[in-house]
Amino acid sequence: MSSVVSVRSFRRAARETVSGLPREFWWLWTSTLVNRLGAFVATFMALYLTLDRGYSASYAGLVAALHGLGGVVSSLAGGVMADRLGRRPTMLVAQTATALSVAALGFVHHPLAIAGVAFLVGMASNASRPAVQAMMADIVRPEDRVRAFSLNYWAINLGFAISTMGAGFIAEVSYLAGFLIEAGMTLACAIVVFLKLPESRPEQGGMDGEGGKGAQKEAVGLGTVLRDRRFMGVVGLSFLVAFIFQQGAIGLPVAMGEAGFTPADYGMAIAVNGVLIVALQIPVTRFIQHRDPGRLLVISSVLAGYGFGLTAFAGSVGVFALTVCVWTLAEIVNAPTQTGLVVRLSPVHGRGRYQGMYTMSWAVASLVAPLMSGVVIDRYGAEWLWGLCAVVGTVAGVGYAVLMRHLAAEDPLTEPATVPTVTPTAVPTLTPTAVPTAVPTAVAPAVPVAALPDAPSDAPSDAPTAERPAAPQAEVTTA
Repeated sequence: MSSVVSVRSFRRAARETVSGLPREFWWLWTSTLVNRLGAFVATFMALYLTLDRGYSASYAGLVAALHGLGGVVSSLAGGVMADRLGRRPTMLVAQTATALSVAALGFVHHPLAIAGVAFLVGMASNASRPAVQAMMADIVRPEDRVRAFSLNYWAINLGFAISTMGAGFIAEVSYLAGFLIEAGMTLACAIVVFLKLPESRPEQGGMDGEGGKGAQKEAVGLGTVLRDRRFMGVVGLSFLVAFIFQQGAIGLPVAMGEAGFTPADYGMAIAVNGVLIVALQIPVTRFIQHRDPGRLLVISSVLAGYGFGLTAFAGSVGVFALTVCVWTLAEIVNAPTQTGLVVRLSPVHGRGRYQGMYTMSWAVASLVAPLMSGVVIDRYGAEWLWGLCAVVGTVAGVGYAVLMRHLAAEDPLTEPATVPTVTPTAVPTLTPTAVPTAVPTAVAPAVPVAALPDAPSDAPSDAPTAERPAAPQAEVTTA
């Protein structure tokens, strides 16, 4: 009897997790999953350059750095494109360029050519991320966004876990096959976007449906983002957290190697990360989605720092795996909560640029973390790196506590009554005079989130509904 109840409870939980999200979100989710399923190059690039091509480890590190540098450059460029050209064209251009550059990387042999193409691959592959996040914010209601971002993050890790296993088998047969498979699957993502995803960018010059001031939207440029002190504070804290999580792929394997553990030992320990994310991301999100995001960000930052800090006391593969469990739980909580905060602080017509700046914080962390981690380990030892992670996590936690308290004091959060939405059914055009009944209406959540402010509003919270400006309908076009 208990087994029947547990099965019913699981089915009900699964149904509640996936229900209420528009069809466009699921096509976007599918595109993300397919993209990550084909992410072979990042997995075996170092092995390809050192074992197959015979280059030095230093050259492989240089190529990896250039790949990361390309991502830093394209983060802002992709955000600007998402706001100016639209989310859909940006994804199409970026994914097509990624497919072509990845395929080319498998055929070039000269060191300079490999380095240059790797830089292009980094640029192209990272350019679509701000557009994906902005489109997700456009088409999903505010009360469902944490759940949507969590499902998307789950797809990323599920695809990565499968592609990591597949990359080893493909590399044994042919590295070129891996490049071509990734190019083909990335091109498949572009086809999904072209055929199934309408444009979701809100009409320029319309009202801000998320707590705007009731006036025509002012132009949002990169200068606007840089002058937004509260958002740039989030970007800075995001960089600190990203620096910590980067150690799972950078500091941890180096430290385990110096301690006498084999690559297989590291593989067993780090595999716990992917397994836990796939197993726990959805149930944990159900638990946290209506809780205070400020508190969640503080807890996850501290937990990440001290999770890596505990690595200083690890002396066996089992203990290393236990520390991975600790910081993976922090990752599961932090990822959707942080992304939801970025959307809250982003004006509707500047989401692309804001997402681009947020994406850049992770790209910069991927550049800084290897350099700093190597210096710390070489000069002082791995224990100092893990102590540094604990300090950085504490600083990030305190920073989030201060930032969220100031944001709540300046501008308490009130969920908007309506937001720009995209109909979950295929409709060529939405007009104010003919809105299909299938279009869902976003309503304020039953549980208010007290720590995240939207853009300030001049209208009092108890103003009559008739006096509030209507939110713009999202522009929807067909392929």
